[in-house]
Amino acid sequence: MADIVIVNPRFDISFWGLEHCMPLFGKKANLPVACLGLLAALVPDHHDVTLVDENVEDIDFDRLARADLVCLTGMNIQGRRLIEILEEVRARGTMTVVGGPMATVEPEALEGLADVIFVGEADETWPEFLAAWEKGEHKSRYVQPEKTDVTTLPVPRTDLLKIERYMFGSMQISRGCPFTCEFCDIIVTFGRRPRLKTSEQVIAELEDFLQAGFKIVFVVDDNLIGNKKAIKPILRDIARWQQERAYPLTLFTEASLDLAEDDELMELMGLANFQNVFIGIETPNEESLRETKKLQNVRPNAGSLIDRVHRIQDSGIDVWCGMIVGFDHDDPSIFKTVPAFLSRARISTALVGLLHAIPTTPLYKRLKGEGRLNDEKNADRYGTNVIPLGMSSAELRDGFIQTMKDCYTADAYFERLDSQFIGRNFKFTLHELPYWSKWRMAWAKRAFFNYVRFAVVASRLLSLVQDETLRSRYRQQLVQITKLRWREPHILFIYALKTATHYHYAELVRAIGDVDPETGAMSEAGRPFSRSRKAETDEAIAA
Repeated sequence: MADIVIVNPRFDISFWGLEHCMPLFGKKANLPVACLGLLAALVPDHHDVTLVDENVEDIDFDRLARADLVCLTGMNIQGRRLIEILEEVRARGTMTVVGGPMATVEPEALEGLADVIFVGEADETWPEFLAAWEKGEHKSRYVQPEKTDVTTLPVPRTDLLKIERYMFGSMQISRGCPFTCEFCDIIVTFGRRPRLKTSEQVIAELEDFLQAGFKIVFVVDDNLIGNKKAIKPILRDIARWQQERAYPLTLFTEASLDLAEDDELMELMGLANFQNVFIGIETPNEESLRETKKLQNVRPNAGSLIDRVHRIQDSGIDVWCGMIVGFDHDDPSIFKTVPAFLSRARISTALVGLLHAIPTTPLYKRLKGEGRLNDEKNADRYGTNVIPLGMSSAELRDGFIQTMKDCYTADAYFERLDSQFIGRNFKFTLHELPYWSKWRMAWAKRAFFNYVRFAVVASRLLSLVQDETLRSRYRQQLVQITKLRWREPHILFIYALKTATHYHYAELVRAIGDVDPETGAMSEAGRPFSRSRKAETDEAIAA
């Protein structure tokens, strides 16, 4: 029996991390990366496995020094901390292996820092390595020759996670995306042919989350609807499972905008209780969409971007989105266009980022050929490694900062939120189902707990936020929504969550605007935004 420890380094404070409002919910982190439980499940039973997520606990390096093997996984935005951990563990003489998105797209950055490197998906090479390691015959580099057959994957080891410290669970149903967005590394890592788990696998994982005590689960697929025909029967099975248990889990995920073109698919997602979907809109500038080959967003006869967003919202699914500034067809006017678009689209939660060229992507290859990649020093100074065409690097950096400020003032944020939840009287699919007429006690129980959750989040928000102006505004918003929609406790709870998350965004924007007056460099807080949408949201299961 070997003592194996699998480590996930901490993330820098970021849009998705919600670090500034986690204390309001009594949690340490928003969700565990999905690969941790899967990596543990792929270890043979005769070994002892420990999971360490630095986002919810400190690393005990003396404990790691006693392990037989320390495995690290991480994304690019965890890179600095990942390297620090590798150096510390190796200095103590413990064998180390590393994999994940960073090892896949920037393996050269990790050369010499680990005994073994895994590139790409490792669902097959990780167990292969362990078998060889037991015999003393392992290699120093593993590259899986074929894409994983995800129907063979085991249920992740949720039991090894410190679940009480997370707000959400995370799971994966599919891998791959059929589209060819120039800035995205997903098709490089996972390919263009979506691969889906079976309904039986998905239901088993949902049961696992339910037994573990989670109420909300993020389905981390890069595009859940990449294969619409294949996902529909799975959604039907999820809906059936939810209905048999009075809808115990709330789900949210990522999908492409062509979701709006399939009424049946929107209905099925609503029935399965997908209440939120993150969509990569990227930009209102159609020329930029064509430039980056985001052609699914400019389909002829599909309606405008805003029309399609409203179609999804009207189906009972809340829309979050990713926006990027810095495309070749962008000029300084984009910094006013983005906030105006979000207002018209009624999207309260939007990740706005600087275009960043990730190694292995077509964008990186093109810009490298054109000599338009910043070195590390200038990437820190301007927040991105991309040298823009339509403006100077300083204009792009400063315009991005101003855009974030404009999007997340309290007035702008709550104007968008109220436009949807008050002006349009938004309702989630779940709460309009005739299903509840047969489950009256379950409905009453759900309503009671949503009133309690609303009260808890609201009271914590109004007691823990120190900024008097913000606290007063939050009180005003919460009183208003209570007066107008007091009969709908689920709406009150969601509105309280969205109010709390504004506090995170407000703190984040304040930090992002902290540019060094001497060097012009962005603060550390701004650098996680110098990525494409996928570099931050990719919770994929590349080991």
